[in-house]
Amino acid sequence: MIKNITVFIVTITALLFITGCPPKKTRSVTPAHAAAKKPQPNKLKPANAEPNTARPNLQAAKPAGPNTIKTDVSEPNAGRGLSKLSFSDECASILSTYVSSTGTVDYKNLKRKKQELIQTLDKFRTLDPNIYNSWSKEDKIAFWINAYNMQMLKIIADNYPIESARVNRLWWPLNSIRHIPPSEVVGTAKWDSCKFIVMNEEFTLSEVENRFFIKEFDEPRAFLAVSYASVSGPPLQNVPYSGLSLNQQLDDQAKRFLATRYALEIDKQGQMVYLSAIFDATWHGDSFISKYGTDKKFKEQPPALRAVLNFIIGCIPQQDVDFLEVGNYSVKYINYDWRLNE
Repeated sequence: MIKNITVFIVTITALLFITGCPPKKTRSVTPAHAAAKKPQPNKLKPANAEPNTARPNLQAAKPAGPNTIKTDVSEPNAGRGLSKLSFSDECASILSTYVSSTGTVDYKNLKRKKQELIQTLDKFRTLDPNIYNSWSKEDKIAFWINAYNMQMLKIIADNYPIESARVNRLWWPLNSIRHIPPSEVVGTAKWDSCKFIVMNEEFTLSEVENRFFIKEFDEPRAFLAVSYASVSGPPLQNVPYSGLSLNQQLDDQAKRFLATRYALEIDKQGQMVYLSAIFDATWHGDSFISKYGTDKKFKEQPPALRAVLNFIIGCIPQQDVDFLEVGNYSVKYINYDWRLNE
């Protein structure tokens, strides 16, 4: 009896011990772990499949500061603007070194360092036309003004100091650029027919004027920005022209020239207006008709002079504008001074 009771107690105790123990902890498997553990079938990657690249962490990217210059390298023409800057830098070195703030030129030292000028012109010679064609209109105009001025500097440097025959001194001052030997073309000055190469194409200064400043771009203000290497010409700037600030540069240059006695003199008492010969219809006056021609003002004047006067009133003080618009006066062109601007 006692033995049966003992067996019963041991059995009950064992059952209570088994059912009372906490269950053994099992590790839960998340879908990610399951996916990692689940064997994947072997898949063949196509031969032309793109490599798997990590996506950039945009949130971790450092924001650009206020002085950061952005460059969109995704554009097909990105970096081409550097060519414009290099041309500007090349011309700036020459102009800042040999041209004064008043527009006079140190031709003596320029001749000694002419190799610098030749190297600059070589940049114009070898420019890729495809790069040029990607530029804006303003960039192209600035390019041709700079090319023109570099070439004029070289023509004078090649012929400096200017030598003259005694008989010619009866007509021109000793240092007049008119003493530079004429070209083979009768009646054509050497600087108008001297050839130079731009983008592997032959040009003369006259061709640059007619093809680009007149026909293609219709920009008569360019005639006040190029160098005539002479006292009566517009003062040569000692900085190059650039497309980004071209309109402001051309306006400032026109005002600067018209403020000199070589460009405009108004004699209100004598009822006379004196203009630079550059504005004569036989020189560049006709080039102003397309953009500045008018039939509302200066009606008594011929078309070219009407256009020139209409252009000028946008560049001079108001008291002079009032006189030109309603005053009674005659116009006379100033004798051109061809002495070298040295």
